[in-house]
Amino acid sequence: MSRAAIVILNYNGSQVLPTFLPSVMAHSKYDCWIIDNASTDDSVDFLEKGFPQIPLIQLKSNFGYAGGYNWGLEELRGKYEYLILLNSDVEVTPHWDVDLVNWLDKHPDYAALQPKILSWQDPKVFDYAGAGGGFLDDLAYPYCRGRIWNTLEKDHGQYDDAIQVDWASGACFVIRASDFFEQNGFDAHFFAHMEEIDLCWRLRRTGRKIGYLGSVSVFHQGGATLDRSSPRKLYLNIRNSLSMIFKNVNGLRFLGILILKAVIEWTAAMGYLLKGQKEFAFAVVKGYRDFWQGRNLMEIPNKKPELEIANSGPARLVFWNYLVLRKRVFSQL
Repeated sequence: MSRAAIVILNYNGSQVLPTFLPSVMAHSKYDCWIIDNASTDDSVDFLEKGFPQIPLIQLKSNFGYAGGYNWGLEELRGKYEYLILLNSDVEVTPHWDVDLVNWLDKHPDYAALQPKILSWQDPKVFDYAGAGGGFLDDLAYPYCRGRIWNTLEKDHGQYDDAIQVDWASGACFVIRASDFFEQNGFDAHFFAHMEEIDLCWRLRRTGRKIGYLGSVSVFHQGGATLDRSSPRKLYLNIRNSLSMIFKNVNGLRFLGILILKAVIEWTAAMGYLLKGQKEFAFAVVKGYRDFWQGRNLMEIPNKKPELEIANSGPARLVFWNYLVLRKRVFSQL
């Protein structure tokens, strides 16, 4: 079995691959693979001509982030000890892959690990996706050191440590192959968004830990496949958040979270309507509808209440801290 594989999922990446793939090839030690999610642009042609040394796994349909990795990584099952999942729009730094794998080697109780993720557009600022380590509040809203909702902190070295977190960002993280396959990978019903948080939650339910290593930095462009402010992303986040909670939280507690989230999110939907943003309001409604209709299709993990960890961060209700108490940076929580 080989040590580690860097696996990049590509979908219509002709605009980002020429910019970011050279850094991966220049600064990485381990094997690099690319899974193509049935791209319709010329990115496959670019890869075959410009990087023929990179093995290419071509899927017949676009299965999204979750399904694309699930299907593609099946071809690597049993071949590698570690899987390093990397977005196609991430610039890496020297020794990044070796440092991440070596840290996991020394911490066998950890299943997955993410680096510090900074903005590619402004390297002095944390990136939206994962930043300085991800947490969940009591309603399972995700937030990060360095990013609370849409407020991003500047990097002053304040998160250069190594800590345990609730989830690792899908933009860049390493996971033990055994842990990934024991959980049957991502939940393919999610398609995209929050699938990595769900996977990390399921891992934590079995007693495994998720880590963050601030001594390793990467730079993420973000929004390469779906704009952060799009109705489509809002829909996926609403639906997938409800699905994740339904899977990982026991009955009565789930009901309480569902009621509180519904008050917050349907109030937001009314706000969208009043502002004339009907497509965003409908995204909220559709998210709730599709969760409810599809909830019985999801595989529910074995219930282990003694290991059910809602959050390990300081914010019990991040929306209250952010919108009411006006606490916009992690150190204020």
